Amino acid sequence: MSLKDQITEDMKTAMRAKDSERLGTIRLLLSACKQKEVDERITLDDVAVVAIVDKLIKQRKDSIAAFTQAGRQDLADKEAAELTVLQAYLPARLSAEEVAAEVKAIVAELGASGPGDMGKVMGAVKTRLAGKADMGQVSAAVKAALAG
Repeated sequence: MSLKDQITEDMKTAMRAKDSERLGTIRLLLSACKQKEVDERITLDDVAVVAIVDKLIKQRKDSIAAFTQAGRQDLADKEAAELTVLQAYLPARLSAEEVAAEVKAIVAELGASGPGDMGKVMGAVKTRLAGKADMGQVSAAVKAALAG
């Protein structure tokens, strides 16, 4: 079963359970997937769905930070609940050590050295680690690998 099919099944389950908060988040995710399919006239595979989930999670994290800073804990809690639902659709994440090891291997493969090669290394890393690691963490690991 594809990830998109799993999300659709979870939506049906949430409808039956009358879990309105979870249902709203799942509908938001499916809407984002459908929008991408319509805009680009493609059918999304699991990798593309994970990329959308990643994007929505990043938006939630940014919103939580903004709401917390503004003293709106009620809105921050709502975003945190959506974040929890969305994280269930991500594959298992790599640890910081695993990310650093992958990055070092890619840097060695490309023969990259120095900060000037950051773009070349990030391009390769994004294709290999898409959905498996937080890209902020990956970027820091690439900077560290190229600096040292």
